[in-house]
Amino acid sequence: MLQIPFWKRALILGLVAIGLLFAMPNLFYGRVEQHNDAVTAAERAGFETPEQAEARKSWPDFLPSNLVNLGLDLRGGAHLLGEVHVAEVYKSRMNALWPELREALAKERDVIGAVRRVPGPEDRLTIEIGEPAQMARAVEIARTLATPVASLSGAGSSDLDITASGANLIVGLSEAERAATDDRTIQQSLEIVRRRVDEVGTREPTIQRQGADRILIQVPGIGSAEELKELIGTTARLTFHQVVGQGVDPNARPGAGNILLPSLEQEGVYYTLDETPVVTGEELTDARPSFDQDGQPAVEFRFNPNGARRFGAYTAANVGQLFAIVLDDQVISAPNIKQPIPGGQGQISGAMTVDESNRLAVLLRAGALPAEMTFLEERTIGPELGQDSINAGTLATLVATVLVVGYIVASYGLFGVFASIAVIVNVILILSIMSMIGATLTLPGIAGIVLTVGTAVDANVIIYERIREELRAGKRVVAAISDGFNEAMSAIIDANVTTFIAALVMFFLGSGPVKGFAVTLTIGIVTSVFTAIFLTRLLIVLWLEWRKPKTLVL
Repeated sequence: MLQIPFWKRALILGLVAIGLLFAMPNLFYGRVEQHNDAVTAAERAGFETPEQAEARKSWPDFLPSNLVNLGLDLRGGAHLLGEVHVAEVYKSRMNALWPELREALAKERDVIGAVRRVPGPEDRLTIEIGEPAQMARAVEIARTLATPVASLSGAGSSDLDITASGANLIVGLSEAERAATDDRTIQQSLEIVRRRVDEVGTREPTIQRQGADRILIQVPGIGSAEELKELIGTTARLTFHQVVGQGVDPNARPGAGNILLPSLEQEGVYYTLDETPVVTGEELTDARPSFDQDGQPAVEFRFNPNGARRFGAYTAANVGQLFAIVLDDQVISAPNIKQPIPGGQGQISGAMTVDESNRLAVLLRAGALPAEMTFLEERTIGPELGQDSINAGTLATLVATVLVVGYIVASYGLFGVFASIAVIVNVILILSIMSMIGATLTLPGIAGIVLTVGTAVDANVIIYERIREELRAGKRVVAAISDGFNEAMSAIIDANVTTFIAALVMFFLGSGPVKGFAVTLTIGIVTSVFTAIFLTRLLIVLWLEWRKPKTLVL
């Protein structure tokens, strides 16, 4: 029998109402009026117009306000695919290690003889030992400079691979450290690119890793790929300051010669710093995750000789004081100086995880790209082309909806109207779910919505044809409708499950346009099953309770 408890009716209508609420902002202030001549190309590409900004302000704060993110093909902008030359980092690490290793070996000159660096692979140190018979001692000294690999997969392994060949001591990075270094280099590049792009004020850029050494960068609302390349090439401002005070008042006066900056990690916390930095990021040569003497995650950093002198003198005179590390006018860390740090090499330790130490190391090195990035693919999509795509996609969806509604109403009459209501609600629910989860709508995504509109009534067609068969068999109206729904259920579920599996495969294994299509198709399958089975059934039950028909022509 067609019995739907009150709580189920309330749940179905409640879900529809929630979907309407989450979809409404897209219509209320998410649309750019193209007839307004004052709207610039940048605004059409994704920035808010004055009208949109005013509409957003008038939108009640207690209502959902998320919009569906528009992809690059709909908003216009720049697309870059960059390849990071991670091998350059190996060379830099070896060059930075050589002075320290040379000093350590020189202390044992009486035993191992004179040492000098000889030509060899750029990613390794090749050092000639004056007394080859004492090579074992030289290897032992070199191993004192090795540290555990600071990564979840390589923890416990040494970061240096030390071997001997004749009179030569050969030092390079171990395989575990190379893997960790590659990952840190890409993460650092991602962080730098993200910080550079965010400064422009663009909304929802796509910056993600692709493969082992490539980065995909898509920024809606930017003029050209060349402009984006110049933006990425700029350097961050990294400085180290004396901490004068700490508080929670963003309007506090720092005093003459001081500055007030917010904490990146502690929301609502502000530091008063000496405006003149002790050292700057230009003097930082390396920063990488490590472990302290207690085996806890930490971050090691190293300055060049000039920075090392100033850093050593300052830490010697300020033991017990806080020392702020500032990146782009935000305090990313303010460690306590536990002891003088001569030699320009120090360690930041405290309550942090391995992931947090990796992140802090990335931020410390975020002043410039760690390695050269070659752009393999460049594309610029104009805002007018993006708006044309939106208009074409909207038109296609409207035409598809009108044709589907016309066909289903002509075929099934009043029950076709119920199915049409379900189709319209289905599209609204797709947009609302995409708004809630922050999904990005692309041109292939619009194709997925159009396909969903065309196939959303499939379940209703199966149900209605079953009802027709039951009516022909002489059953009463209520019994025919009830049996039609029950008998069609298994076929509907099977058909949608197989499509859902295919959509998931496209989402997880596909990329670019394929993934954009899979997103809306996957959401559309879920919403179409809900509207076809539950919403349509509720509408029919409400009609039966109201009209109580004795016969039904379907």
